[in-house]
Amino acid sequence: MSPELPIKIVLDVASRIRKAYPEEERVEYAEKRGKDLMEAAHWMYISHMMDQNESAGVMAAHSLGEPGTQMNMRTFHYAGVANINVTQGLPRLIEIVDARRVPATPSMEIPLVSEIDGLEMDEGIARHIASEIEVTTLLDVASILTDVTNMVLIIVPDARKISEKGIEPEDIRERLNKVKAVRGNVDIDPTNGINIIARSDEPSFKKLQSMYDTIKSTKIKGIDGITRAVLSKDGAGWKIITEGSNLKEVLKVKGVDAEHVMTNSILEVADVLGIEAARNALIREAEGTLGEAGLNVDIRHIMLVADLMTNDGQVKAIGRHGISGKKSSVLARAAFEITAAHLLHAAMVGEVDHLEGVTENIIVGQPVTLGTGAVNLEYKPKRRTE
Repeated sequence: MSPELPIKIVLDVASRIRKAYPEEERVEYAEKRGKDLMEAAHWMYISHMMDQNESAGVMAAHSLGEPGTQMNMRTFHYAGVANINVTQGLPRLIEIVDARRVPATPSMEIPLVSEIDGLEMDEGIARHIASEIEVTTLLDVASILTDVTNMVLIIVPDARKISEKGIEPEDIRERLNKVKAVRGNVDIDPTNGINIIARSDEPSFKKLQSMYDTIKSTKIKGIDGITRAVLSKDGAGWKIITEGSNLKEVLKVKGVDAEHVMTNSILEVADVLGIEAARNALIREAEGTLGEAGLNVDIRHIMLVADLMTNDGQVKAIGRHGISGKKSSVLARAAFEITAAHLLHAAMVGEVDHLEGVTENIIVGQPVTLGTGAVNLEYKPKRRTE
């Protein structure tokens, strides 16, 4: 009888054989060693399984919680990249298990393809892609002068900056004409063809100030949410590291290696790529955060937490608004947070606690139904015969 293995392990073994042996040798190898190989894989698989009645959840909670208390509260800086910092350590671990909608420091790693339109990816092309991704506001590429005599704003583009960003004065004019406060009142100065003039439709200093405040932060180009994009050499290729995250729009940018784009915003991954991708992102982020602090936690504990957070199709926090607050046991919920409210509500609706978990059995002072406690011994004495 052949050993039963999960399909993923069978596929992993097959892919290793495919890489290690040329096509003509694979069949011969499979005939000679295939059975031994699968039996060895089966033995390793069985030996790594958890014992029956083992408290997998409590073990996972302890394995993540105990190292978490040893972590430094610090900020991680990308090596060789100026001014891009990412939350790490305990604050980041708390963010992950709380399933925060927006992380404290959202960031993306965007690898670029090796060639684009038949041209090899070089620094110039990579910088151009970075400038397409990073949000460029009006004040980033131009200065704004206020002419109170004529009641106009004069926008003077910086020739070097607009050249670097690949922006023309006409692009700025078009973009400003879409802003409600100055719509239809923006034109290029005919005297020099570079400066842009925004007129006020009423002679008022207050209106002029309002126009200035509105247009100074107007987005000229780039992707919403990405405030900074820095180019970095990644081995033989290039990658862009960002402050801010917008996965959906970045995937559409030409020259981006879409399959390998990463963001540290897990709920954004769930929205764009689905719940399975969010599960993988949870595992990657948690493992990476613990690894950065030099803590080695078995991947299966992290996988169990990620499975629990994503098993019903959406990312849930581990807290009173998520998993801990939805437990079936009244005492387990009460032991976590807002004790009186849980007990009062349970009494009002007549909930019954069957004392099946670890927490509730410890509370009432009886053996936990795990390990030896999971077995009930019955002794029937022999009846005395007269």
